Parts: sequence; C-alpha cells; structure tokens
Amino acid sequence: MMTNVPSAPRVLLVEDEPNLARGIRENLEAEGYVVELVENGLTALSKMQAHDYALVVLDVMLPGMDGFTVCERARRAGVDTPVLFLTAKGGATDRIRGLEAGGDDYLPKPFHLRELLLRVAAILRRRTRSDALTGSRELLQFGGNEFDFTSFRGRSWDGVEQVLTPKEALILAELAKRDGRVVWREELLERVWGGETLPSSRTIDNFLVKLRKRFEREPELPRHFHTVRGVGYRFTSIGDDGAE
Repeated sequence: MMTNVPSAPRVLLVEDEPNLARGIRENLEAEGYVVELVENGLTALSKMQAHDYALVVLDVMLPGMDGFTVCERARRAGVDTPVLFLTAKGGATDRIRGLEAGGDDYLPKPFHLRELLLRVAAILRRRTRSDALTGSRELLQFGGNEFDFTSFRGRSWDGVEQVLTPKEALILAELAKRDGRVVWREELLERVWGGETLPSSRTIDNFLVKLRKRFEREPELPRHFHTVRGVGYRFTSIGDDGAE
C-alpha cells in the first residue's frame, strides 16, 4: 500500500557569487530542500512568476535587476512566496528597504551558514502560521473596501484593484481579527515577524501608511486604521475618527 509522502520544499536561490552559491545550495540540500539556482535578477523574477516555491533566497546586488526590484515587481504581480534577502549592506536603511519591498527577512553578509538555515526554517514556520491565520477568514469587507485573503487581492472603495504583500496582508488579518480593539505593537511584531529580524516601530508605521493609502477615503483622517500613540494600533471595520 502506497502512502502520500510530502514533497520536499522547493527553494529558489538567487546568487551570483559562485562559491557562496555552491555553499548555500549544498547546505540547503543537506537539510532536505530542493534547490534551483539562478544568477541574475531578470531570470529570478521570471522564475518567481512561473513557479511555486516554498522560499526565495535572494541576493540584493545582482546583474540585470537588483533584488529589491525583483521582490517589488513580484509582489505587484501577486507572487506571495516568502523572500529572504542576502546583502553585503547591513545598515538599518537597507534592512527597512528590504522589508518594505516585501521581504520576509534580511541576512547581512558575511553570515554563518547555520544561521541561514535557522532563518530559512523560521520563515517557513511563520508562513505556516500566516497561512492558517489568513485562511481563517477568506473575505474582509469594510467601508466599501473588500479584500480576499486567499488571493491577497481586493478592491478599494473607489474600485481600484489592490494587491497586498504577504506582510501587509498578515498585518491586516491580525488587526481585523480584533476589530475595534487595540493590538499592542510588541504583539503585532511577534505575530507578523515571529521574533526574527524585528523592524522598528517606524517600519510598522510605514505599513499602516500604505494600508491607509490603499483603503482610506481620506488617508490623513483615517477611519479604519488607527495608531494609538505609545501603545499600538487599532482597526475598526465600521469606521470612526480614531479618537480615544
């Protein structure tokens, strides 16, 4: 009698340094992942749009197209595959740039391969939790907006199609799950980023700004997405002026 055996997770590795690429690939394969290697950004974008991967390990400095642009274009095309950025730049500005491009984590070079493997495992665990959360409610409707968590697509009150990145969708799901209640900043960080490469509060505020621009009729006077100063954030589906 044959049983169904889960297939090994497929990882797209995008790295143009041959020695580093070989080391990463060998270590990922030793952990049981199936690895496909490409060396430039344009090919990476094409692969991400054409195939279903469990994870993309994406170098930032690439020939053809840099990793940030690859991720941004993939997200705009509706690709929600988790992305782990690799980069020689480890400053806060670049880390924030990677997260806001739609990345899930950020690992500066040089790094220990064991750390990379731990990051990969953590991202895949978070993705499992994310799928469970966003899958728990398929359609969110508020203030003339609607959003489908199964496709990461929706429409705003003015009829414009909105495609969210995985992080944007997970933040929306976490806030909407507690409609009308304050979600503490630390709690949102833990649930969305899972304790790995936690961003600054400024980064989370930027995500809220993006959600307001997508779904609020007057982003400067939000009725659905509120920042509770010094505490966290609150979503209200029926809409209010945010006054505490």
